[in-house]
Amino acid sequence: MGLRLAEDLPPPPARANKDGETARFRRDLLAGLARSPKTASPKWFYDAEGSRLFEEITELPEYYPTRTELALLRDRAGEMAQAIPEGAALVEFGSGASTKTRLLLDAAPQLGVYVPIDISKSALDAAAESIAADYPDLPVAPLVDDFTTALALPEAAAGRPHVGFFPGSTIGNFRPAEVEAFLAGAKRLLGSGAGFLIGIDLAKDEQTLVAAYDDAQGVTAAFNLNLLTRINRELGGNFDLAAFEHRAIWNPAESRVEMHLVSRKDQTVTIAGRRIEFAAGETIHTENSYKFTVGGFEKLARQAGWKLERCWESPAPSFAMVLLRA
Repeated sequence: MGLRLAEDLPPPPARANKDGETARFRRDLLAGLARSPKTASPKWFYDAEGSRLFEEITELPEYYPTRTELALLRDRAGEMAQAIPEGAALVEFGSGASTKTRLLLDAAPQLGVYVPIDISKSALDAAAESIAADYPDLPVAPLVDDFTTALALPEAAAGRPHVGFFPGSTIGNFRPAEVEAFLAGAKRLLGSGAGFLIGIDLAKDEQTLVAAYDDAQGVTAAFNLNLLTRINRELGGNFDLAAFEHRAIWNPAESRVEMHLVSRKDQTVTIAGRRIEFAAGETIHTENSYKFTVGGFEKLARQAGWKLERCWESPAPSFAMVLLRA
């Protein structure tokens, strides 16, 4: 058992942040597992091991989105940077390792501050430290927050033009109504006149799509199953990983790839003292990856108060970066 802090002393900030994240994880997960069908938010994939596995996924031959988007950014970052005003704050939603960000930073020396937002303090600290070391003339103002609900930017961004940056096709994890809600929230956060550069994966053939989320080496399966390892470690769960398997399917009606964890048998799992029943074949729906058309995404953006100003599209397997304007 840990030492109890004196009541008149605040807990250390790092521990307070960790405790808060664990509480959010517990509430969010138990709410999802109480639904029918059961769900778990993909934002909880990214502990240290999950982040490592995802970086490994991005190097797989089947996983085209990262290399396709990187190639698009290498070719067109200069054009995208023209949308960034002098002294602007570049606000990155879900910064992760910030690999793609560097291509834009290199093309936009006019930036006044970089504001990465991430729910994981450890990942954010590492990314912010790395960017600060490599771009010593660019102030970095990290914000630990859920980028889907962040209400205010750091003081360093005040009084500056704002440009959002959301690469990686992460927006495909959201259902259409959630995309609209996220874009509306981002518009409030970034403000009137802001720009927003967003990466979107475009719809394509089923074979290419499913292979990208169910690779031959099993790395994506390990990434999906690592969520159960995290639950066991952080929430006192007792998942038997061998009793679940990874499954990826293409849902053409919804235009999305779905990832599931499938129970191999009837079983009962305990999480944070709560008993959760699973029937054989029952799944935890862990992720959606929606695939868009440019016209369909433009409609969602328009409903959230944005207009599509420009689109850059790669050769097949097709990927796009769009510039929205508030």
